[in-house]
Amino acid sequence: MSAVSTSPTFAELGVAAEITEALMAAGITRTFAIQELTLPIALDGRDLIGQARTGMGKTLGYGVPLLDRVFDSADVEELDGTPRALVVAPTRELADQVGDDLTTAAENLPVRVTTIYGGRPYEEQIDALHAGVDVVVGTPGRLLDLHQRGELRLDRVAVLVLDEADEMLDLGFLPDIEKILATLTHQHQTMLFSATMPGPILALARSFMNRPVHIRAEATESGLTHASTRQVAFLSHRMDKPAVLARILQSDGRGRTIIFTRTKRTAARVAEDLAGRGFTVASVHGDLGQGAREKSLNAFRDGTVEILVATDVAARGIDVDDVTHVINYQTPDDPMTYIHRIGRTGRAGHSGTAVTLIGYDEAAKWSAINDEVGLDMAEPPRWFSTSPELGEALDIPDDAPDRVGPARRVFGLPAPGEDRGGRGDHGRGHSGRGHGGRARGGRGDRHGDRGRGRRRDERGRGRGKNRR
Repeated sequence: MSAVSTSPTFAELGVAAEITEALMAAGITRTFAIQELTLPIALDGRDLIGQARTGMGKTLGYGVPLLDRVFDSADVEELDGTPRALVVAPTRELADQVGDDLTTAAENLPVRVTTIYGGRPYEEQIDALHAGVDVVVGTPGRLLDLHQRGELRLDRVAVLVLDEADEMLDLGFLPDIEKILATLTHQHQTMLFSATMPGPILALARSFMNRPVHIRAEATESGLTHASTRQVAFLSHRMDKPAVLARILQSDGRGRTIIFTRTKRTAARVAEDLAGRGFTVASVHGDLGQGAREKSLNAFRDGTVEILVATDVAARGIDVDDVTHVINYQTPDDPMTYIHRIGRTGRAGHSGTAVTLIGYDEAAKWSAINDEVGLDMAEPPRWFSTSPELGEALDIPDDAPDRVGPARRVFGLPAPGEDRGGRGDHGRGHSGRGHGGRARGGRGDRHGDRGRGRRRDERGRGRGKNRR
């Protein structure tokens, strides 16, 4: 029996019936490890630090208690259209995904969720804030801009979440985060989630959090990567990598696949090469306009395309459980990037395959990854697209061709001469695919009276009731 099937349900952990029913409608009933550990602490309003690898369910680990407390906690002020919760995420894609997850969980609540990030006009975000919002999800730069303009009020925020804190550090957002934290001088709950805990993040926690409980979702001996992920690495000449990649993509049983590259230029080139070989492929990277990036991500999520070429930053918003293959077209720069990348497969009980194409000049990087992660692959083999060992290792048919069909255009890209929509800046605002200004879960007639009583007599944690 799997760990998921024996874990407690959200209802058993005391989550409001309105939320558990919305999750159940989305096929979610039982908790993952990080959720089981964080919910009891977060529901009581305590500060916490949550550590979990990519794909372990941390969004609902903080999102469910956030919504629960905003909806019906005695120490959170009544909703009046000014934010009661703020979630800060490092990238547009992750902010958008978090907004979608919170919207799903809040379907039966009179709580409005708005997502704000860069690449969209300020006006639509300001209009959404003026219309009233209870939960704001956004990236640091635009959140700070709107606050400094006087459009985003933070004086009544009762719950603050910093998601992917280590990634925000890597992207240079720490100064903006510190400025946001400095504005919250009133009493509030802070939850910080991060896959790793580098020194500056620990210092941030010590400075701005009140005796946080530090939670790790897995025991240290469980390893840094998913046991359900098969890892294959080999030396590959850069001129042969396109042909190698084309063969890997014809592996038996391959489904949704993410190909990671180090740079935007490489991502675009790899996607174009695969499209030229007849593969249906999309890409997400910083040189694409926001509309094109969203179109590509949505197509990957709904199965319209099964191959996505991405840079690390752009891939942060991808939350798909059934990715069968992750391919590192170039060796990651450091061990934690490797862990983040391959954490996209082998999730939620599925098995997965992670393949790393090590360039001849990347041996030192691979050595560091191998030593840190404990892969026992200190001397990877040297394979070519024609090597029989490649086919044997990855279940590639012997007759797999170099091309699978006529050349096509990369999914979602405009034809030559069409407008690509511009590059929006990184981390500066959007009301998010219809999130801005719309009631999330409804505040009008659909839910009737917006009173905050709830069906949770066994907990007795609602307003006016005795709290534990």
